[in-house]
Amino acid sequence: MGFSGPKEQLEIISRGTESIISEEELLLKLKDSKNSNKPLRIKAGFDPTAPDLHLGHCLLLKKLRDFQDLGHEIIFLIGDFTAGIGDPTGKNETRPPLSSEEIIKNSKTYERQVFKILDKDKTKVMFNSSWLNNIGVDDLLRLTSLVNVARILERDDFSKRYKSGVSISLKEFMYPLIQAYDSVAIKADVEMGGTDQTFNILLGRDFQRHFNQQPQVAIFLPILEGLDGVNKMSKSLGNYIGVEENEVDIFGKVMSVSDELMWKYYGFFSSKSESEIEELKKGHPMIAKKELAFELTFWLHNEALASKAKEDFETKFSDKEFPDDARELTLDRDSINTLLDLVFEASNSLSSRGEAKRLISQGGLTINNKKYSDFKETIPDEDNLELKIGKKEFVKVNIKAS
Repeated sequence: MGFSGPKEQLEIISRGTESIISEEELLLKLKDSKNSNKPLRIKAGFDPTAPDLHLGHCLLLKKLRDFQDLGHEIIFLIGDFTAGIGDPTGKNETRPPLSSEEIIKNSKTYERQVFKILDKDKTKVMFNSSWLNNIGVDDLLRLTSLVNVARILERDDFSKRYKSGVSISLKEFMYPLIQAYDSVAIKADVEMGGTDQTFNILLGRDFQRHFNQQPQVAIFLPILEGLDGVNKMSKSLGNYIGVEENEVDIFGKVMSVSDELMWKYYGFFSSKSESEIEELKKGHPMIAKKELAFELTFWLHNEALASKAKEDFETKFSDKEFPDDARELTLDRDSINTLLDLVFEASNSLSSRGEAKRLISQGGLTINNKKYSDFKETIPDEDNLELKIGKKEFVKVNIKAS
């Protein structure tokens, strides 16, 4: 079991979630787990509808890893049975079911990819066909008696389609019932999913009560925006970062996101503390973005490949990395004879000429994309200089003739 107390566990689990129903119930379950030294059973279902996982899926996987690191049991449920129905969540039309061959193929790739994030030795992979293939017609009819049509139509996607006259098959009505029954079969203490799974997960709580089980706590995670910052991350929209993409592509894609979206990704994926993130916000966004790109690439690959990707990016885009909103100032040419004079006058971060000397000597000065290391050298004979001083300070210097 993990070493953290229940309240500390709740704080870790809550970070980055959209909502928990309910935190009070979860805290009680965590206390019971601690006292009995019995891990909670955490359920997350994945339909193998596509062979590739992306960062949107990782939002859920990272939270599962949090539970795992706290000592709880992860049930990674592959919905091979329900994939044959097709989850209608968020769709305005009937989703075509997958063939058995597609389901098997996609399930195998899922298992391979999730263990980039989850600990394989501490994860139980289950397939819901193992109990649903044996369910009888009488059992299925009993499930249908537990929820009425009016409640099923409360589900947002069903309601919209019904009101607009778009076809809904009876088979689609079975999907939330079967997902709810999965929680009964697993005896889940917690189920996690995106906000688009709200109806199904809450129905699981009702089913568990009917079968005399303690209802699972429902943890909902936000829908991750893709690289465009507008739409849900999706491979079909091309706005995704794939789990199995190479390190150079992952690093480059993170660098392409907007500053606003970058901070959202920090909140969801970074292992940095809130105080560390606040400190990064005080600096230039490009520096923070590189750190995030490195962290995500490291997470999905390793440190060596993340370092390689960063170096590759800086080599390819060094001529584009100077920020447009860098601080500007004007200096008189006669007042600055050497690079030491230039840096000391231009910098807001260096408090002495000695600091400026050390920084230049250690290769920490770049002017117009060229590195300098001799602080005695005269300044370039140009009127506009773009200075990168150290790792975080960017200054545009206009040189005025006397």
